[in-house]
Amino acid sequence: MTSVPIGAHVDQEDPIAEARARSADIVQFFLGDPQSYKAPKIAYAGGAEGLAAAATEAGVGLYIHAPYLINVATTNNRIRIPSRKLLQQFVDAAADVGAQALIVHAGHVLKDDDPEIGFDNWRKAIDRLEMRCQVLIENTAGGDNAMARRLDRIARLWEAIGSAKGGDAIGFCLDTCHFHAGGEELATVVERVKSITGRVDLVHANDSQDGFDSGRDRHANLDTGKIAPEDLLTVIRSAEAPVVVETPGGPEGQAADIAWLRKHLDAR
Repeated sequence: MTSVPIGAHVDQEDPIAEARARSADIVQFFLGDPQSYKAPKIAYAGGAEGLAAAATEAGVGLYIHAPYLINVATTNNRIRIPSRKLLQQFVDAAADVGAQALIVHAGHVLKDDDPEIGFDNWRKAIDRLEMRCQVLIENTAGGDNAMARRLDRIARLWEAIGSAKGGDAIGFCLDTCHFHAGGEELATVVERVKSITGRVDLVHANDSQDGFDSGRDRHANLDTGKIAPEDLLTVIRSAEAPVVVETPGGPEGQAADIAWLRKHLDAR
């Protein structure tokens, strides 16, 4: 089981050094401010080409997380149109650094909107996207009109994007804290996700500070929160996909979480 790559979300300035500090196989990071509509920025001293070369030499896999503000589903033109542009910019930047994939949240529509509009907006966005790097859509924790909080919405989203050009290449990123907080039982969630998407490409392994169906996205270190440890391990074993922890505590806290995963995945 430890053949599954395990890593963490880290600072973008030197992801390779951050990987070494955590004994991580892979790293995920932002390219710029995650709370901004600004274009991606490569903070690594050697630029995109240097980062790609350094990651290859170190044997570290790279994943890029898109800004949180991207919302291609919304009916608000002032958000949706810049979001489409930004999504393409981050796909291109992720490709330039040699990333395995770009992870993006599925977004939401306004409270009184028909969610079908959001699903179709995703179809249109994928139809226009030049997919130089794989895109993984991540489930989210809260929001009654979210595109990917609950599995019934994820099913409709996948149906919509499946009809877009290149839609069959879109992958899925499963966040354990988000599904727990979003009201989906973790013990069986991988089987149910795969019945919809056919795949899980990346797992965000996070414990939760809050209870089941709370709608709150507050991560905790593994085996310290409200998620049963065996449920979290079941997700990873069933997904058979690379794993990233997005947990607190910096290098020390995340290294402990990575070590915890390796120990318990090996124990079975």
